[in-house]
Amino acid sequence: MKDQRAHQGRRVSHASPFLFVLRQAPARGERAVTMVKKVRIVAAVAVALVLVMTGVFFFLPARADRQLNPVLVPPPYQVSERAQRLHRTLLVTDLHADSLLWDRDLLVKNTRGQVDIPRLVEGNVALQAFTIVTKVPRGLNYESNSDQSDMITLLAVLERWPVATWASLKERAVHQARRLNAIASRSQGKFVVIRTAADLRSYVAGRQQESGMTAGLLGVEGAHALEGDLANIDEFFDSGIRMMAPTHFFDNDIGGSAHGLRKGGLTGKGKEMIRRMQARHMIVDLAHASSKVFEDVLSLATLPVVVSHTGVKGTCDNARNITDEQIRGIAGTGGVIGIGYWERAVCGTDPKAIARAIRHAAEVAGVEHVALGSDYDGRVTAPFDTSGVGKVTEALIHAGFSDQEIRSIMGGNVLRVLAETLP
Repeated sequence: MKDQRAHQGRRVSHASPFLFVLRQAPARGERAVTMVKKVRIVAAVAVALVLVMTGVFFFLPARADRQLNPVLVPPPYQVSERAQRLHRTLLVTDLHADSLLWDRDLLVKNTRGQVDIPRLVEGNVALQAFTIVTKVPRGLNYESNSDQSDMITLLAVLERWPVATWASLKERAVHQARRLNAIASRSQGKFVVIRTAADLRSYVAGRQQESGMTAGLLGVEGAHALEGDLANIDEFFDSGIRMMAPTHFFDNDIGGSAHGLRKGGLTGKGKEMIRRMQARHMIVDLAHASSKVFEDVLSLATLPVVVSHTGVKGTCDNARNITDEQIRGIAGTGGVIGIGYWERAVCGTDPKAIARAIRHAAEVAGVEHVALGSDYDGRVTAPFDTSGVGKVTEALIHAGFSDQEIRSIMGGNVLRVLAETLP
């Protein structure tokens, strides 16, 4: 009996863990189900985050580009037979576009924005200045802006620029310059970046032999991109940059902006910057400069100076546009004034308003000192994209300019300045 009880005890003893597991199975099953639910929730959240980030990084920049750089009249554009015939013979040059800011393949014809290589070719644009923007304050206006905020940082993150650009204005400039140089490398000879006077001569000669080519010139909008170090002028030069404005929409350590808080003149560092730029044969651009910076630069100028994109107070009086005295000052250096296309530049939304501003500048300083400076892709509404620049040729014909005067205005004057100024 003892052995039997012992055996029975052993049976109970062996059975007890099994019974314990059976009793615990429902609880463990519930935990497993709960864990599966949690995994599914985490997976769903991860998928949602991926979708959100895809939207943020791929759709938001394109949407911003589309909304900020609209065209009033979409292509295709029609001009008179006379205008078309003349326009085909021109070397059209535009002194200002901010296209490098946007997440858009410039080798592909786009349905958004205002400039890309195929549309430049379609519009018979021989040379487009691509101007680099590195910092833009929030609440942007023509009257008064501080340097305490910046909208380009968010754009750099959303467009997946290199991490180094997120906190460095200089790196943003170098990145955009590299981008244009890479476009030239991928273009199979259809697009070149002009760095020297010899480059320009070679390109113009080649373009006369082969249609379907266009070229770019690199500039910087605002010397705050130097980050306080004038030695960075050399790095910019090595990156292919050949034009730079002392200021953009706010004052900096170089000088005052027409839209800044103090609107002062060139600082000591600013004067040294102008001397260094001219020694390297880089073009000084006085777009957005305060009146005092304007005066200071003209007093130091030994090479032609330009205003890459502007209107004139004679036809559209506001804080953005330049005076007749300033027009004459630029002409005195042998430089040119690039007339913009947007409404607050010319007080109109059609080619006639552009031609009216050009006429005024030509009467003040001479036809040889007037040029085009569209400000394409610069958060402006354009009357047409760059494939429709023949509309300006047509408007100049209607405004009474001769064919030779139109040839100068539409590009010849800028090509002269580049030939005289580039290294």
